[in-house]
Amino acid sequence: MHLRDLTQFLAELSENNNRAWFVMNKPRYDILRAEFLELVTGLIATMARFDPLVADCNPKKALFRINRDMRFSHVKIPYKTTFSAAIIPNGMKKPSEGGGPSYYFQIDAAGNLLVAGGEYMPPADRLRRIRQHVIADPGGLAKVLKKKSFDARYGGLQQEGKLTRPPKGFDADEPQIETIKLKNFIAWSATSLKDTTPMTLENDIASAFSDVQPLIEWLRQA
Repeated sequence: MHLRDLTQFLAELSENNNRAWFVMNKPRYDILRAEFLELVTGLIATMARFDPLVADCNPKKALFRINRDMRFSHVKIPYKTTFSAAIIPNGMKKPSEGGGPSYYFQIDAAGNLLVAGGEYMPPADRLRRIRQHVIADPGGLAKVLKKKSFDARYGGLQQEGKLTRPPKGFDADEPQIETIKLKNFIAWSATSLKDTTPMTLENDIASAFSDVQPLIEWLRQA
């Protein structure tokens, strides 16, 4: 993956987010897209060593489109300014389609790498099952969050969108109520790629996914 070329392309796209510019620079995009697909293909093979369920993930289906669906977005620009992928077992839906727990990463125009694992904004029925699983297996989740490798990299679950009051059907005096108030059960970490080389990028992402794999497994049980 030519990271410098990728971030340069994304930076220019950020300043010229229109169809005319994109069409003119489509050959650059096609090369970078092919390199990104190769990266994801190798990453899946590496991840299968610690999570065999992703071994049959289709790399092409893991990649997110760069075209933005402006029908349902407040951001009225036609193209995303990130390259991103969601790695999940074959046959499962992407996170944006209400699927189960997934591994996700993206590279942005500033040269930052975001690595995440878990469930972001799960649909209501799935969110309720996760919350019920929190009550049924609090020790299992606590064990995941206390793992040194997980805590050092992610520092816990993200608190974005957390409710201020208990959700309907859950008692305020439930010991796990603060966790139950979460709307997302996901952990993420952002780092700069300034000192990363193409030779280490795949292993760096795989290592981050290995650290979040226990959370993925706990969520699958829900």
